[in-house]
Amino acid sequence: MDLGYGSDAVLWLTECGMIDIVYMSTTALTSRVQDLEILDLPFLFSDNDTARAAYDGALGKHMRDAIEEKCNFLVLGYFENGFRHLSNWKKKIAKPEDLLGMSIRTLGSNTHNRTFEILGMHPKSMRLDEAKLAIEKHEVDAQENPFANTMTYGIHRIHKFHTLSNHFYLSRGIYANPQNYNSWPDDIQKAIPDIIKEAVPFQRNLAVEEEKIARQEIEKLGGTVHELTIEDNRAFKRVLAPIYKEVRDRMDESLLKLLD
Repeated sequence: MDLGYGSDAVLWLTECGMIDIVYMSTTALTSRVQDLEILDLPFLFSDNDTARAAYDGALGKHMRDAIEEKCNFLVLGYFENGFRHLSNWKKKIAKPEDLLGMSIRTLGSNTHNRTFEILGMHPKSMRLDEAKLAIEKHEVDAQENPFANTMTYGIHRIHKFHTLSNHFYLSRGIYANPQNYNSWPDDIQKAIPDIIKEAVPFQRNLAVEEEKIARQEIEKLGGTVHELTIEDNRAFKRVLAPIYKEVRDRMDESLLKLLD
């Protein structure tokens, strides 16, 4: 922003070499890299360990190759954005039917939007600055984010009702401009992979701690956090089952094997 650009410009600024390295949610690239779409499926991962193993394993390697084929990026690794949860200013959300008719701010992913449509909601894709203003004015009923983001953006001061839904897990790819990267001295290029190996688990552990702190802050200000029961969680998955068929119908069989 110091250069006069919006925060959503960081990806192309990195691709053209004005920025060396950036981290950004993989969701931001789904319009260009179709395979990334499966990572936006709801309830894809059961916990952090399962998600991390997938990103650090064959699924993550496939996505890295797909991104580097379609974009001018060198993918160095994956930071954690984490599991996302619902919040709103109207009422407690415990069952899928509680969401009927509510509007929600989304990141713009087609899969995310389709998820909320199946739940009977009205998704509205907005930049963060637009979303904050709309949430403050109650022009949008709900939003979804990790607790840490909800607190950082001040939404916990507006929304009283929070649901520990874990409905999406998002990872933040670490993208380098390959031309800039290859122009660095050899010792720097050789050091980066080792640095990333240390930085990724450090950041992931920090994200977990920040989630705990953020939840405490939400509750401290009078917000309520509802944890879904096993049956409620199953109810959400049953309602959202059609989106898996829709995405599978569009995806290559080799990718589906990685998903399985």
